[in-house]
Amino acid sequence: MNRNTQPYDEKDLFNSPFTFMGVPSSTNAAGSRAAILGIPFDCGTHPVRIGARYGPNAIREQSALVRPFQPPHADFNPIEKLNVIDCGNVQVTSSLIEESFERIEHAVSNVLCAGAIPVSMGGDGAVTLPQLRALHSHHSDLVVLHIDAHTDTFPSSGSTINDRYNVATTFTRAAEEGVVDTENSLHVGPRGTLTQPNVFEHTRSFGYNLIDGNELFDRGFKDVLATIHDKLSGKPVYLCFDMDFFDPSCAPGVCTPTWGGATAREGLTLLQGLAGLNIVAVDVNTVSPPHDVGGMTAFLAGTVILESLSLICLNSTNTTD
Repeated sequence: MNRNTQPYDEKDLFNSPFTFMGVPSSTNAAGSRAAILGIPFDCGTHPVRIGARYGPNAIREQSALVRPFQPPHADFNPIEKLNVIDCGNVQVTSSLIEESFERIEHAVSNVLCAGAIPVSMGGDGAVTLPQLRALHSHHSDLVVLHIDAHTDTFPSSGSTINDRYNVATTFTRAAEEGVVDTENSLHVGPRGTLTQPNVFEHTRSFGYNLIDGNELFDRGFKDVLATIHDKLSGKPVYLCFDMDFFDPSCAPGVCTPTWGGATAREGLTLLQGLAGLNIVAVDVNTVSPPHDVGGMTAFLAGTVILESLSLICLNSTNTTD
């Protein structure tokens, strides 16, 4: 039997590692304006929903359904404009909090030092704190725009590492450590049900601004977005987006689903309204694949990331052509 002995080009013989939207895989972010970073970590203490550690790879898988052009507001390819790469996953071990936090902070610092904007995929909400530490070393006036069903600024009791560092205390610790400017930071969308009373008051006691879910929908997105821009314009913004901001009807695969959230259209519209802010980092977290339905939450998270990449392109201080 005759065989075709024509030599193949090497690129035709191997598939690239599975990456977000098929972008190049590299651990060196030099030359890129934005770098995708997976953080497959959860504290392992949730009473019924363990699984956010699998979020990054699920988002990558579902991102095959995400397409780059978003007319009319972003009719360009942000992947190409930003020369986006996927740095893979930080090597962390779920439940080993201190060691994992050190690795996360170091990985994000590497991306920042290369001149790229980190765009991370969690993981549970605890992964935000070490990223804030890394960002604060580059932006002393860092502010947070936290879009979430929860403030993650709960009181903490007890002296164990898990008492101090968990998904509920992320922004409590951030305020105590001084890694964010709380008076110019915003929590948008928190709502019940909750495990403790007076959480919103506790959040505000640190100086954070809070627009709860009822206020968000009563005032309307246009009015709230005007407040966001008035508060954050010109400041380095860390965009932290928890997928449970969406209603469980469109994002069931999250750590702490909470009814009464935004539809997919509403959530994406809110994101689009952030155009012009100086976003210096993006963090999309709490996708829990074992609790997802048909990958729909991971797919939506991939779309949130694409919208966030477009926001980086639309930043008024961005020099990308």
